[in-house]
Amino acid sequence: MTMTQNWQRIPGGIAVSTNALAQALVDAGERQPARSVRVTGVVPRGRPPEPPWVPPVEVRALPLPLPLLYDAWDLARWPRVTSVTEPVDLVHLTVPIAVPRERVPLVATVHDLLPLTMPESFTRRGRRLMQRGLHRIRNEADAVIVLSEIGRQECVRHGFDPSRLHLVPWGVETPAPMSEKTVAEFRVRAGLEDPFLLFVGTAEPRKGLGVLVEAFEILDDPDLTLVIVGPDGWGGVGDELRRSAQRLAPRVRFEGFVPDSELALYRRAAALCCMPSQAEGFGLPVLEAMAAGLPVVTTEHTPMADMAGDAALCVPFGKPAALASAVEAVLTDPALAEEMSRIGLSRAASFTWERTAAGVVDVYEEVMS
Repeated sequence: MTMTQNWQRIPGGIAVSTNALAQALVDAGERQPARSVRVTGVVPRGRPPEPPWVPPVEVRALPLPLPLLYDAWDLARWPRVTSVTEPVDLVHLTVPIAVPRERVPLVATVHDLLPLTMPESFTRRGRRLMQRGLHRIRNEADAVIVLSEIGRQECVRHGFDPSRLHLVPWGVETPAPMSEKTVAEFRVRAGLEDPFLLFVGTAEPRKGLGVLVEAFEILDDPDLTLVIVGPDGWGGVGDELRRSAQRLAPRVRFEGFVPDSELALYRRAAALCCMPSQAEGFGLPVLEAMAAGLPVVTTEHTPMADMAGDAALCVPFGKPAALASAVEAVLTDPALAEEMSRIGLSRAASFTWERTAAGVVDVYEEVMS
């Protein structure tokens, strides 16, 4: 399994899901030895990542560091993933960068087709690598795992063989129980005694953060705070947002990356989760918010909206007034917020990493048969 994303400056959701899947496959094998999978992570050369990005399985390093490895895969189709492993039955590619052809089957996870459908959302280099990678995956992979029905339909429209597409959604960990006293102490410590809106994700152009700040300004509630959690991505979005939000300080807070234990506190203390992205492959922060009992406001016609169902209010992308209206509806109607929370908890309970691992093993077995 390629685990190269863990070595990126900003590993993001792909690294989170790859680590979780690898661990889930190991756990599944302990429960059902007949379907056990031995996972070896293949990584670039270089210093290992810091927690929480450390792979949960044994890793073998290829001879090139990032980003040279991606260039070599793209231009020279070298080195092979299996060149540093013991004999394997298949290769599972987890990034949209085409690996060299192998002597064993190739399974690829295609998180999204945004490099093809929204090329302006990526750097020039990233666009080149991922567009070519997706075309090669379409033509060469023995099986392609997609995360949502919307993603499956998008792949079909872009020429992927429907018979090789397999829908396997990500899972979510059930949050550990947390006392009201712990949450209250966090509120005081963080200076968040009043209600606050929570965004979790990397600050990138397609995330709709500018729209979110505009919607927050429309709400014009002096007792409301907007908390943005996550690292800055590319495009200078984070810096631009900080400049534009200065007039709203200190009611707009940029917390940067926070560890999972602290993020759980933010989710328990928040009034609702706002995810106004233009597009996502899956939208794991929405599922994690639902698992924590948070009502969600997100973008219609996206995998996030499909996943959340009635646990979310969905609005058109790029419409600050509509976003503000949806947020206000949740904040001013406790019964609505409670119902969304209840539905979200119920829906999130069906998205388990155990179920994801079982679906992935099904794909492995089909490919090998």
